[in-house]
This record gives sequence, C-alpha cells and structure tokens, in this order.
Amino acid sequence: MKIAIEGCCHGELDKIYSTIEFIEKENNYKIDLLIICGDFQSVRNVKDLESMAVPEKYRSMCSFWKYYAGISKAPILTLFIGGNHEASTYLKELPYGGWVAPNIYYMGYANVINFNGIRIAGLSGIFKSNDFFKGHYEFPPFNRGSLHSIYHVRNLETFRLSQIKNPIDIMITHDWPSGIYHHGNIDELLRFKPYFASEIESNTLGSPENEKLLKLLKPKYWFSAHLHVKFSCIFKHEKISESVESKTTKFLSLDKCLPRRKFLQVIDIGNETDPEKKCLSLDPEWLCILKKTDHLLSVESYNKAPIDKSENLTITDKDLDEIKEDFQDCFEIPPNFKQTAPPHRENSNEQVESKDIYLNEQTTLICEMLNIRDPIRVILEKKGKTSIITESTTQLYNDLLDEDD
Repeated sequence: MKIAIEGCCHGELDKIYSTIEFIEKENNYKIDLLIICGDFQSVRNVKDLESMAVPEKYRSMCSFWKYYAGISKAPILTLFIGGNHEASTYLKELPYGGWVAPNIYYMGYANVINFNGIRIAGLSGIFKSNDFFKGHYEFPPFNRGSLHSIYHVRNLETFRLSQIKNPIDIMITHDWPSGIYHHGNIDELLRFKPYFASEIESNTLGSPENEKLLKLLKPKYWFSAHLHVKFSCIFKHEKISESVESKTTKFLSLDKCLPRRKFLQVIDIGNETDPEKKCLSLDPEWLCILKKTDHLLSVESYNKAPIDKSENLTITDKDLDEIKEDFQDCFEIPPNFKQTAPPHRENSNEQVESKDIYLNEQTTLICEMLNIRDPIRVILEKKGKTSIITESTTQLYNDLLDEDD
C-alpha cells in the first residue's frame, strides 16, 4: 500500500489533494491513505475562526469548509491529528475521534486506528509542562489562556498510549520526540533552522513525553510536523537481549504546505489489498484501554498528581472478548458523519448563526458503546445542566445548549 504523509496542513486541503493527484499521474499509481500530522484547521464557518490560536491575519476560511458542506469530496481517505493551530470548538466535539467531513477522519486526543492491517497510533497537540497534569477543562468561549491550553497534551492521553502492548506500525504526533535530532544530520537541520541550536544543546526541543512513548512503543515509523522543516533519521532502540535483534524506528518530519517546501512524502507499507476493502477500523485493545481508564478523566483546570503506576493495565482475553461481543466483532468505522454547526456560505455577507459548542452523535455513540464519558457532558453537568446528561438524543442535547446557564 502507498501512504502519503503530509506535515502541517494549515487549511490547504485543496492544494494537498491537487499535489497528490499530480504525484499519482506522474508515477502511475494510486495512494491509498493520506496522513496529516496536525495544524489541520477544520474551520466550518466564520465563528470557528474565533477558536483558532493564530494571529488575526492568519484567520482564514481556507478550503476545509467546502468538504464539510459537501461542496467538495475528499478524493482520498484522510486521517489526521490535531496540532497547535486548530478550530478547537469543532475538535472538542470529538475527543475519541470521528469524521469531520466525509472521508476525513480526526483521531481525537489520542487513538489507535487500523487501516487494512496497518496499526496507526496518534496523539494530538503539543507538550507544555504547565498544562500536562490538568484536565480537559476548556470550554468556549475561550479566554486567552484556554485558547492555547486546549491543544496542550495531557497526562491522561500519554498514559493511555503507554498501556499499548501490541505492536504499532505508525505513530503520528505534531511535535517531535525530544532528542530525536541526535539520531540524524543535526548540521543540516541547523542550516535550515539555526535558531534551534540552543534548544538542541539543552535537549529541550520537542516533547519529553513523546520521547518516552518512542522508547516504549517502538513503532516502525514515527511521523511529525510542527517545526516546518523536513528531517529524517533512524532511531535504534536498545537491545532487549543479545539473541534478539534491536528494533528501529524510521522518523520523518515534514514542512507545511507551501510552494517549494518539502511537505509531502509517499511511503510503501504493508501489502496490496482490494481497493473496495480499504477502510478504517477501531482497535479492540485501544477500546479496552479507553474503557478501563475512564475513571481517570478529569475536566478540572488545576494540576493533578501524575497518574500512578498502580493504574497500569492488564488487558485480558476476557476484556477483548467482551469488547468483541459488544461490537459484534465488527470494528469497521461506519461513514456516520453528520454536520453539527452550519457551514459557511460563500459569497454571502451574512454570518451563519452558530453555537459555541455542539455535542456530536459520533461521540455519543462511542461513549454509549464503551460506557465512558464525553468531557463536554461532564463540563455541562458541572455547570448545572444535568438535564442534558439524562436526555436520550444528541439533537435534544444541542437544543438544550441554547438555554442560558
């Protein structure tokens, strides 16, 4: 299979898809999956721009809204994680992942997804130590602090990822693992980004949590973006024993989508499969992890103690059998995208009326299937809207969101 990797999207979906079309024609092959490593900017309408942490001059509708509205259709199955420049009100609806438009799937705060035998893990956001031990408390309208903290990685997600025992083929993060630059051509990196020198010297460039996950999960590939430069290396893991060959991780970071920038690369991975059967599937082990760690979910704005090692999980055959029974042994993700906020109207002087936040039926479904909680509903319950928690349909939840606090 051929998988295209793209660095920072910055809302330029049309340009990315046209580049892929050009590559396919030039090389006479088809790309099976597109992975975007953050800064996707899933802006549905003008109001969504208010939740994007970028200077005013960069707040642009770009092209995603056309895919959301159904005017355009993604020509290739697209999978992405969040970065630090996102339409946070929309992504907040999908903490466990979901379709943001037909054929475009967001991985949520963290996730493991299967694509035709390829196991893909993802972690959205960037690391900031000040917010790492906080809960997912952010709720629109955002203030200056929460506008930025909402995309900061939390201890809960890295803990969940650390519980994975089965092999990972691809790991996707927005920021780099700390220290990864020591395993490639640092001189070439500094030639393009000389201001990285002090952070490299102090080993503070990148995420220390990503470094831990790299050494723990040992994926075959690790893809990142964020620093707007192409950089690749091979990370050699420590040997477990002399009789076992040490594993390696191929690391690649790519630039943002601009002319004459190295923002896209195609890799061959896995075997050729039936074009009609190329789909995304939920991962049973990950579903077990979500279910068994729901009690650790927090929506508090203060720092909590690090998650204790006593919380480490053992996923048993019984756990997996129960998940298989609950899902009737069918983990293929259905194409159940549905608009929540109204889409932008081109060539219209009227701004569409959009609420601060919506509850998403995709999140409702996965929460009901796993008996886990939606962070938005937990926050609403704290705000005193307990009726929203007990009602049975997402549409009614969204109607109730129009009520005053």
